[in-house]
Amino acid sequence: MAAEQEQPVQRVLLIAAHPDDVDFTSAGTIATWTDAGLDVSYCILTDGDAGGFDPTVPRSAIAGIRQDEQRKAAAILGVTDVEFLGYPDGRLVVSLELRRDITRVIRRTRPDRVVVPPPQRDLRNVYVSHPDHVAAGEAGLCAIYPDARNPFAHPELLEEEGLDAHTVGEVWVVSANDKADHYVDITDTFDRKIAALRAHTSQTAHMTTLEERMRAWGTLQAEAADLPEGRLAEGYLLLDTR
Repeated sequence: MAAEQEQPVQRVLLIAAHPDDVDFTSAGTIATWTDAGLDVSYCILTDGDAGGFDPTVPRSAIAGIRQDEQRKAAAILGVTDVEFLGYPDGRLVVSLELRRDITRVIRRTRPDRVVVPPPQRDLRNVYVSHPDHVAAGEAGLCAIYPDARNPFAHPELLEEEGLDAHTVGEVWVVSANDKADHYVDITDTFDRKIAALRAHTSQTAHMTTLEERMRAWGTLQAEAADLPEGRLAEGYLLLDTR
């Protein structure tokens, strides 16, 4: 019996809690994928309405501002499909409703690969352990397995919306350099990563050392990947979910 041939990745979905999350963690990687012709989509679970640093901006305006910033950042990286689920920023929990809504996006976009934030706290780094990030990772993984592939999970998606079950072949979990087992060299796309982050003006305009911080982080990842000196990388933990 001939061995089953692995199908090439054509479509990628990134799941994130807030606008700008995908750009801080994966913008360089995303640019390499779109440059290679992959079809990339975003599923942003909140509108980031609890973010921002300017007290003169009405709270009611923040969600729209951050959505617009994320679309501009996505365009820099070659991404046009950006969906916001509109859950409240800072109050994201792993509910059946959230799992269903992510499952809907997975069944609509039918990705071969999904990128999620880590679903557990890192006790050495409080900033990457925002409760919304942890909830996004766990809900995303629940939607990937078992929900999206099970035709009997969230039956209204099939019965009312015609969205058939879909199995995601692989999951990439955003990881720090001591937890990753796969790295993407982003040296040639680093400038676009910074441009995408700068598009999130409400979040990054005050960051005078943004590029230096991102370069330092990318250097640590590249060193963990044993890349040559001067290279930059982003790291992931890869899961086979076929």
